[in-house]
This record gives sequence, structure tokens and C-alpha cells, in this order.
Amino acid sequence: MSGHIHEKQATENSAERAFAFGIVLNLGFAATEAAFGFMAGSLALLADAAHNLSDVLGLVLAWGAALLSQRRPSPRFTYGMRNSSIWAAMLNALLLLVVCGAMALEAIQRFAEPKPVQSMTVIVVAAIGVVINTATALAFAKGQRHDLNVRGAFLHMAADAAVSVGVVLSGLLIMTTGWLWIDPTATCAVVVVIVIGTWGLLRDSISLALSAVPSRIDPIAVRTWLEKLPGVAEVHDLHIWAMSTSEVALTAHLVMPETQVSDQFYEEVAHKLDRRFGIHHATLQIERGDMRNPCRLSPEHVV
Repeated sequence: MSGHIHEKQATENSAERAFAFGIVLNLGFAATEAAFGFMAGSLALLADAAHNLSDVLGLVLAWGAALLSQRRPSPRFTYGMRNSSIWAAMLNALLLLVVCGAMALEAIQRFAEPKPVQSMTVIVVAAIGVVINTATALAFAKGQRHDLNVRGAFLHMAADAAVSVGVVLSGLLIMTTGWLWIDPTATCAVVVVIVIGTWGLLRDSISLALSAVPSRIDPIAVRTWLEKLPGVAEVHDLHIWAMSTSEVALTAHLVMPETQVSDQFYEEVAHKLDRRFGIHHATLQIERGDMRNPCRLSPEHVV
């Protein structure tokens, strides 16, 4: 278990550096992009600036949740505040969808009243955005495989990089053709890209908030593995859920009529659940299967 703790600490330290780097870099760029968007009269540039600002707020939210999740347990919060990272990922996704709605509404209005755009300003500023967003996304790339909260930050930055590429292309097209409708069209494309990237994050975060088994874990495989442990006759009241966006817990009742269980058994099972399935916090209850005193939680429909 010590290996998991060291790995978790290294991931948390790396994520904290990435959050600080991303917030400072993107806050400065969002302000610069908004200023040039007004100067150039580009809705696509303003939309990208608004999206970048929402990502800064999202990064602040995600970083705050990451710090809260490290707080020690208390008599009131017996798991600490680990699941705050799940709520942060959900709020992050909802924030992005709200921003998308505002961007889409403004684009529809711009179709009705096209305005001139300073194409070269749009191209240069958006090109800088490609570099900044790509650098920020790379800072989160490693941690996003293990933490949904970090994955949300990574997806935001990766989507921003793709969006900035689209804005560059729209600026080039406007410069070449003079067609003003390209600007709101590019904005609509930005909205579609963001919604597609955000939907999976929202779905996964809602599932974790409802204590669903994390998608990377097969509950049937876990049950089958437990049932094959030496001396185990039955497994019931099995529950697997996310304590945070990076930690998973399990509780289960093991019916072992003939076997005397030692502390070594618990430690070995917990270690193997961690290594094999990524379940970090296992709590097992051993029963003898006495028919005169049946476990009231053994029926599958009872929680």
C-alpha cells in the first residue's frame, strides 16, 4: 500500500504545479484575448476569451477541490472531503455548458447583424492561444489518466487548443474571402467542440456523485475474484464506489464457514484489490454462514 501512497502524493504534487501554471498563464491570456477581441470586432475571439476565462474559473475550482480532498478525516467528515473533487468535476462541466449556451446565443445574433473583423489580429492572438493552451494541457496530461478532476482540466485545455486552431482558420478565411458570416460560424463550431468534450466529463462526474462503480472497474470481475479466494463460500453486500476522483472504496461480506482469518489475510486481499483493480480502501466483514443467524444484508436487493 505504501507504493500507492507515494504514487498518489507524486500525482497530487504534479497536479498542484499544473493548476498553478495553468491558472496564471490562462488568466493573462484570457484578458489579452478579450481586449484584442473587442479591438478586432471578432466574436470568435471574444468567445474563445470567454471560454478561456471559464477555464480559469474551472481550474481554480478544481484546484480548490484537490486541496480540500487532502484534508484529514474528522468525526463529522469520516472520509475527509475527498469527494469534493467529484463535485468540482461536475460543476466544471456545468460551467462550460453554460458558457457554451451564451456563446451560441451571441453567434446567432451575429448572423443577423454581421460586423467587420480585423483578421490579422484574430490570427495572431489565436495562434498564441494555441501555444498557451497546448502547453497547459501537456502539464495535465500525465495526471488525467488517474484523476477525473485532473482529466476535466486536461480536456478543457485540449479543447481550448483545438478551438484556437479553429479561430486561426476562421481569421485566415475571412482575410481571404471577406465573408463575415465565417466568424459566427466558427463560434458555433467552437461550441460544438466544447459540448462534445464536456459531455463525457459531466456524465462520469454525475455517475461518481451517485456512488456508481467507476467505469474502469468491472464489478462482476471483482465479485468473481473474491468468490475464488481460499475458504470463501459466498460474497454478498458488495459495494464499490468512488471516494474521490482518484480513490475507490469497497465493502463486502465474505462467508467463510471453515477458515480462521488472520490479519495477514486482510492485508493480502487489500493489497491485491489495490494492484489488480485499483481499489484503494477495502473493508471486509467475515461471516460463518450460520443459518440460524442469517445476515440481513445478504439478499441482493437489500442495501
